[in-house]
Amino acid sequence: MKNKTTFLVLLLSLSIFFNCGSDNDSKITEDATEIPNTVNTTSIDWDNLSDGSYTETQAKKDFGNISSWNDSRADIVDETLRIKLVANSLSNGGIIAKWDIENASSYEISYDVLFDSNFDWSKGGKCGFGFQLGDGNTGGDPAWDGNGGSMRIMWYTNSQGKTYLQPYAYYKDQPTEFGDNFGKSYPTTGNLQKNQWYTIKISVKSNTDDNINGTVFMSVNDVVLVSQDVRWTTDNIKSLINKITFTTFRGGSTDEWKSSEESYIYYDNLSYKILE
Repeated sequence: MKNKTTFLVLLLSLSIFFNCGSDNDSKITEDATEIPNTVNTTSIDWDNLSDGSYTETQAKKDFGNISSWNDSRADIVDETLRIKLVANSLSNGGIIAKWDIENASSYEISYDVLFDSNFDWSKGGKCGFGFQLGDGNTGGDPAWDGNGGSMRIMWYTNSQGKTYLQPYAYYKDQPTEFGDNFGKSYPTTGNLQKNQWYTIKISVKSNTDDNINGTVFMSVNDVVLVSQDVRWTTDNIKSLINKITFTTFRGGSTDEWKSSEESYIYYDNLSYKILE
């Protein structure tokens, strides 16, 4: 009887031991699956730079092989990047720059933008960072051939005098020769304000082949303006996101977009990353 009891106690002990081990292993597995995959994020905030000209040399140090920089229109002011828009000018009076990034099918970018307290809205213009895919169609060159596209943002003043931010996308199915705004704007009521920071988020995902399974997303201050499927291109070779654009200028291409005043736009807290 004693031997039988001892044997039962031994079996019970072994059962408890292995069950505890099994629970621990399960917990480790569950914890491991809850840890998200990390993706490198590039961040630029200009906090460590002194006030003064933001030269092409410094821009290349921060962005990489950026092209078409203009030292005379870029300055560091109070730890932000300030871009000057020259009076009586259009795209030639601001900055239109871009740099290469690792080719990928999905990217996200975020940044803050502020219009100076004395900013003249005029009719509108481009303001900030965006993406190019394939041939990177912009500037009234519609992406109907399926070889490229782009996603940017602009400010615009309509015929009723309301000023707002809106998407500006070139893609295979865009309805007109100029960038599509998807009928969306921010704010939906009232006007865009001067001397106020706005946080812009843009993400783009490539489509495959001739399918409408790419995506475009844009939000302002966490208010979603557009989030939908699109067909950026029809050629897989030209489908990947390959450049970040930085465009700050008035226009449009006609004189009605010009302003007789010199104006400034500020940028801060830029970050971008590949999405999985």
